[in-house]
Amino acid sequence: MKYKTCISVAEKTPQKVKQTLKIALKKSNYVEVRFDFLKIEQIPETLEMIKKDLSKIVCTLRPKTEGGKFTGNEKERIAILKLIAEYTPFLLDVEFNTLKKNVQLRKYLKSTKTKLLVSWHDFKKTPNSTQLKNKINQMSKFSTNVKIVSTAKTTNDSTRMLELYSKKGKMNLISFAMGDFGRVSRILCLYLGSPYTYVSLGKAVAPGQFSVDEVNNIINLKK
Repeated sequence: MKYKTCISVAEKTPQKVKQTLKIALKKSNYVEVRFDFLKIEQIPETLEMIKKDLSKIVCTLRPKTEGGKFTGNEKERIAILKLIAEYTPFLLDVEFNTLKKNVQLRKYLKSTKTKLLVSWHDFKKTPNSTQLKNKINQMSKFSTNVKIVSTAKTTNDSTRMLELYSKKGKMNLISFAMGDFGRVSRILCLYLGSPYTYVSLGKAVAPGQFSVDEVNNIINLKK
């Protein structure tokens, strides 16, 4: 399959994560599990339940400051990120801001040889081209897997996010825009070299997200 998808799963119990994951992996190459939707004490149990599929899973634990649902403090979050790293997921999504200020976490993830997806989101706007290029240059110091996402208020905002692919070099770059004006960028990014695009099983987990069936129909990959 040339163009790949990653279904975002945001469930509130370990059992539900496992059930939804089973369905998602039949329809998609990868699955993003949003661990921040679970209670802290449920996370170790969930990891045990899904460990055989972790080679296809992007693990994410978003704090509220980054648009996530994690309710604990930062110390707890870092401890859980380290725990997830021990399970060797396909990718561990860690925010650029988290990596920038946490040298100890960076060292730990390097020592465990964790495949890191360094991510940055702007939930209000799309920065200008120079700011975006500077941002991906800084992010690429932490990992070759870089995810940069903005919010599009105009079609031009989407275009700016897609233009970043011409600067990606050896990076595995995932760059698109959220919101209605950004919807098309979630498809076009695949044609410009994104390793995959994020989709839902039905109900969108992020603004402007397509379902996996919609994307497969658009890119003519109906199985």
